[in-house]
Amino acid sequence: MRIDRLELSGFRNYQDQAADFDPGCNVIFGENAQGKTNLLEAIIYLSCGKSPRARTDRELIGFEENAARLCAAVSAREREFQVEALLYRDKRRRLSVNRVTAKSGAALSEVYNTVFFCPDDLQLIRAGAAARRKFLDTALCQLRPRYAAALAAYNRAYEHKTRILRDAEERPDLLAALPEFNESLVRMGAILIHYRAKFVERLAQYAARHHLECSGGRETLEVRYQTVSSVQDPGGDMAVLEEDLRRHMASHQAAERASRLCLSGPHKDDLAVWINGREAKQYASQGQTRTAALALKLAEREIYCNAAGEYPVLLLDDVLSELDPRRQEFVLNRIAGGQVFITCCEDDRLPALLGGKVLHVHQGLLS
Repeated sequence: MRIDRLELSGFRNYQDQAADFDPGCNVIFGENAQGKTNLLEAIIYLSCGKSPRARTDRELIGFEENAARLCAAVSAREREFQVEALLYRDKRRRLSVNRVTAKSGAALSEVYNTVFFCPDDLQLIRAGAAARRKFLDTALCQLRPRYAAALAAYNRAYEHKTRILRDAEERPDLLAALPEFNESLVRMGAILIHYRAKFVERLAQYAARHHLECSGGRETLEVRYQTVSSVQDPGGDMAVLEEDLRRHMASHQAAERASRLCLSGPHKDDLAVWINGREAKQYASQGQTRTAALALKLAEREIYCNAAGEYPVLLLDDVLSELDPRRQEFVLNRIAGGQVFITCCEDDRLPALLGGKVLHVHQGLLS
């Protein structure tokens, strides 16, 4: 998978810009706040219809603009694609693949995938559970369209149930609608748990190998999926998962009404990481947690490659500057085989190490 050409208009600080890219390595350098991350953000958005930074599409439109256009020429699975997104301040966006309207971001994910790695991800191990759930969701939404649809439906039901629980004291009649949303949470939740369990099973295998190599064979890494306590086999039969979730939800019914919170379901899932038999979040050093985060991201890339038969587009946003030389070398030695975008403040030694193309960005202009 590769991005051959990207065109941006009215997107962030890019007024009207086009660039052609190398099929291997692309180094984007420039000072801070010039548009390096914005460029990567556009590539990510065209792969899934979502931004890793913005809450709404309106945030992606330039301050003085009423609309934005993102368009990429993509090569994937021995075919050529044109992926386009038109964003508006006052109406719904328009997505298309080869000029055919796409109903959702899932259609974009069927064209190409991206793996995004930024400095915040180096804290993935020590962050809260929400950050690790986001890691799982981001990966699975690109890999499995059914997962993306289930996640969207689950989030809608969760929001409805939360509002009912919050307002039920003043409006007890709202509780009559609770069983409907509970059932939706059960059905969609079973899908989420099933896919997460299968993904983590493969993630654990690849990440363990990468971590062992990066640590020079001194450390072992274990990754474990943690979900609802009543679930005995997260990757098992969907009907059994649904019954497990119903049972768990029923046991928390009184507590949910008392607290006015939705306490039961995969929205509380976590990814536990262990290094040398100890929980990394509590006991690992900063270097160990960074190695583990690197291992998880590189494992994600391997899973994409196995699923699609091609490496996804890898985006490294100022990550190398945060790593010591040993970990830098480890990453650089494992990014061959697919297209890579690397942002940095200086272009010093990267082009010599990696080859490819070097682009300088200044105030939203590429050269």
